[in-house]
Amino acid sequence: MEELAVTSTDNFGSEVMIEHDLVETRTFTEHDYIILRSYEAVVDGLAALIGPFCEIVLHSLDDLNTSAIKIANGENTGRKVGSPITDLALRMLRDIEGSERNFSRAYFTRAKGGDLMKSITIAIRNGADRIIGLLCINVNLDAPFSQILQSFMPTDEAKQAAATVNFASDVDELVDQTVERTIEEINADKSVSNNAKNRQIVMDLYDKGIFDIKDAINRVADRLNISKHTVYLYIRQRKTEDGEK
Repeated sequence: MEELAVTSTDNFGSEVMIEHDLVETRTFTEHDYIILRSYEAVVDGLAALIGPFCEIVLHSLDDLNTSAIKIANGENTGRKVGSPITDLALRMLRDIEGSERNFSRAYFTRAKGGDLMKSITIAIRNGADRIIGLLCINVNLDAPFSQILQSFMPTDEAKQAAATVNFASDVDELVDQTVERTIEEINADKSVSNNAKNRQIVMDLYDKGIFDIKDAINRVADRLNISKHTVYLYIRQRKTEDGEK
């Protein structure tokens, strides 16, 4: 992706106020606010994944003077909820509006403290295709690399809890892979008798949510060489057990 080199220092954390007569008046509906609030979990999720050296800011464009409605790791730029939008974010907004993309080019700038940041701005649109918010992701490139690397490394406890994920190309493959892995797990469990293996396999698959996928019951029945009515029976038994807990 093309990157934009920014030579000027962005007004991160500044008290610059946006004159209302210089920007478009934006009337927001309740649904617009609902859309914006739905992105708050994205801010927290990205921050948890990437680590403390990545600042994520959710801007609402209804009031540019206090546009930051959610922020994670704001210490990288000194910003907090209620901070105004930056001049560069406005430039990126114009860049997005003048293109067919929903995100800006990647760009570099410096925070108020001088740290070099690599950033991207993503547009948030409402049902009328109007941009109502921005999701800005700013990676602090001046953070110590050893600390950045450490934030991506799992703890010993996390290594033990790491799960195997089925990265399937379609849902049929997902079902088949999950069934095969579950069969291997149950066959390796010496506490499960041979007569109870199919029942336990179905119950484990239910716990994994595999039966939320259309036609999964038929595929499981075929693989285990049992009727789909038997699969339904085992599922009902699992639901009954869950209800008793």
